[in-house]
Order: sequence, then C-alpha cells, then structure tokens
Amino acid sequence: MKIVLTGSLGHIGFPLTQLLGQQGHELTVISSKDDKKDAIKALGATPAVGSVEDVAFLTQTFTGADLVYTMIPPIVNYFDPHADLFAAVEKVAGHFRQAIRDAGVKRLIHLSSIGAHLEHGSGLIKLHYITEQTLNTLTDVDITYMRPVGFYYNLYPYIQLIKQQGVIASNTGGDDIATLVAPADIAAAIADEIALPPVHRKARYVVSDEMTCNEVAAILGEAIGKPDLQWITLTNEQYLQALLAAGMQPAIAEGMVEMYASMHEGVLSADYFKNRPAEFGKVKVRDFAKDFAAAFLAR
Repeated sequence: MKIVLTGSLGHIGFPLTQLLGQQGHELTVISSKDDKKDAIKALGATPAVGSVEDVAFLTQTFTGADLVYTMIPPIVNYFDPHADLFAAVEKVAGHFRQAIRDAGVKRLIHLSSIGAHLEHGSGLIKLHYITEQTLNTLTDVDITYMRPVGFYYNLYPYIQLIKQQGVIASNTGGDDIATLVAPADIAAAIADEIALPPVHRKARYVVSDEMTCNEVAAILGEAIGKPDLQWITLTNEQYLQALLAAGMQPAIAEGMVEMYASMHEGVLSADYFKNRPAEFGKVKVRDFAKDFAAAFLAR
C-alpha cells in the first residue's frame, strides 16, 4: 500500500514508520526539516521535505497515495503572547482538507484526541474538535480518527515541580482517573487500523494504562526514590496563576485549565469510558517510570 505520513520522525512518526516499513508498505514521510532526510531513508521510506502550510506541496505529495496519515504538528508556542492557537489549527486543518480533496485521496487516518467530540468545555482539546469537523466535510473520504488519551511524556514537565516542591500538582489529581498512552502503542494501533477494511467514519480510542493520579504518582515516586510522592489537586484559579507565573499566554493558560478541569469532572473521558478499547497497549506506567526516572536524574 502507498502511504503518506505527516509528523516526520516524531514521537509517533518514528515507530509508525518503522512498523509500516517492516510490513512492506511503500512509505513517504513528510518533514519540515531537510536534515531528517537521511534518517527517513534509513527506515526505507521516501522523504518529502516541505511545510503543512504549503497546500501545493501537500497536494503533490498526497497524489497517488492509497492512504494518508495526518496530524496537527506543534505550530504554536504556548508562551507567545500573540499566538492564536485555534486559528492556526483551523488553517492547517483546512490545508489538509484541500490537499486531500485535490489529490483524490480516498482513505485518511487522522491523529485526534480524547474529547475531540466536544464542541465546548474541553479547553485546548477543542483544536481537535475543529480539525475533525473540518475533515468531516470530505464526504467521499473514509476517515478514522485515532483518539489517544493523555501521553506519558506530558508528565515530564512535572519533574521540575517535583524537585522544587516534592509534588505533582494540577487542577486534576488525587483519585481522578489518569488514562495514559505511549506513542509506540499509538503507532501500533494506527498500523492495526490500516490493515482493517475502511469504514466511512470511525473513532478509535487508544490507551496503554489506566489508574488514579495518586497511583501514578506512587509508581513514579518509587522509581525516583520519592515513595511518598503525591499528585495534589489545585483549584482552577491556583493552577491558572501557576501557568501565568510561568509565562504562558493567558488565553492558552485558560484553555489548559479548562482542559484539566474537564478531566477532573469526568467530562473529557465520558465518551472514552463508553467506548473503552477491548485491548490496552503494551507500555504500562511501570514501564514508563523507568524513562521518567532517567529523565529525572538527567535534569
């Protein structure tokens, strides 16, 4: 199968390219960086260097593909006071839509997120709602939305807080359920989805492990030599002030607070629990804890 992958060789792109290459697919990997070409070739794929801001480039690269995998790259600096996250996402989603339509692509797998079905109340997750709604206008394209839960690597920013204050803290925590996923497990789920017969519209949740925030903290704490580590729950205002003090753009900080508040209240995960995958991924919290401990020691 001829497959075009966006996302370069990032957290998901690297294991996905490896896996699909091993399965014998003909791969083209889009990257914005010319210095990634050799690494892409080393995996048996063809590099296509260009920008998701360039519709002509996307259209040319997508043309002839049996399947395209898209994702919204990190396009906004959360600490840039002038950044408009949702406008930037809407623009890129529109570029994907136009290129897919003009290239005649008939099957798409898009990396979305838990909570992407929510129009309101999800905070920053709304960027995935915007993208799904934009792509849904492609009425003659079969689309699978991969909806992973929280990424393990989003726990790394707490390292400095643990070192300074001895806790993990946000406006979700304690006995709230943490649903977590490893990029390698997302890549495996995407590869599995590619092998299945296409359907017109489908949303597929991806999860590696599931436990309370305090249980996660205990496992991470054990790995870093802090067995009493707690994940404390801040008020929305306390967390907002912490983000603003760190220099985050106010609008993005408010979106972050609303996102975690929706997790704390169970709004973000309600549809996930109704459609929980029958099988979880292989990488468990205890597996990730080894990487977390290594990062903790390195910083």
